[in-house]
Amino acid sequence: MTRRKVLITGAAGTISSQLLPALRERYDLVCLDVTNDAGHGVIDDVVIADLANPDIDAYREHFAGVDAVIHNGFTWSPGRDSSGPLQWLPDDQRPAGTPDGYYTERTNVDMVFHVLKLALEENIRRVVVTSSNHAADWYETRLHHGAMDMVGPDSYPASDNFYGWAKVAYEQLGFVFATGRFGRPVENVHIRIGAPRPIRWQDIDDNPVSYRRDLGAYISPRDLCQLYIKSIETEDIRDSGGVPHQRFYGISNNTRAFWSIANARRVIGYAPEDDSEILFAKDRLAHVPDLGGRTMGG
Repeated sequence: MTRRKVLITGAAGTISSQLLPALRERYDLVCLDVTNDAGHGVIDDVVIADLANPDIDAYREHFAGVDAVIHNGFTWSPGRDSSGPLQWLPDDQRPAGTPDGYYTERTNVDMVFHVLKLALEENIRRVVVTSSNHAADWYETRLHHGAMDMVGPDSYPASDNFYGWAKVAYEQLGFVFATGRFGRPVENVHIRIGAPRPIRWQDIDDNPVSYRRDLGAYISPRDLCQLYIKSIETEDIRDSGGVPHQRFYGISNNTRAFWSIANARRVIGYAPEDDSEILFAKDRLAHVPDLGGRTMGG
């Protein structure tokens, strides 16, 4: 069987570091980033390209002949905090030299647009965009104090910070391109990543609510790889209206899950194998043996 050719942006970043071993076994990869070392080891085959450059012809050649794109690229600038709590402070209460994070996130939205536009023009079948659970983080307080049980990908996206706002913008841009209004549909999937890291009590500042939250949000490396691979390879990802556009929450099969992955199970056959409650049971029982059930109330 012919191997797919897949382009991955932000190839030196955190999410890519978990994906690359499995992707290399399965696909012929084109790796793009602004650096070959973002703190996870040097990636020898990274092609240096800045997708924030509005001249998309400067990096068009790397998209030519590609079957699918995984867009993990984003920009972050020291001193620019695009999420809370720093971003919520009035200008005169923020540290000197800290501008609105809106400008950083606007650049990230531009990059998603550039990727989707090149996918359209280069006849790339599908784009998988790394989004974030922060696209709907406005619901978090209610979720973690028992006023809500579950948020799904079809819940109205709402965020109170620029980081989350940008993820909503990613998803809405993706829908525009998926409709086919520009000549053909660009199929795209947006993965709202949860917590792609080990869940340790020592990292939670002795806060049981935060600990329960992270147990519910966890995604293991092998579940992460499965989710991305199935998002690339599933033949039909059309939604109920016939538009090839999906939003999936990126979490494992967690006992304490508070985001729904029912659509990922149904549309692409996602079958996560791990559960944070089991993987981190020793740590949890040592520190919070009375953590209680799945609900966030207490």
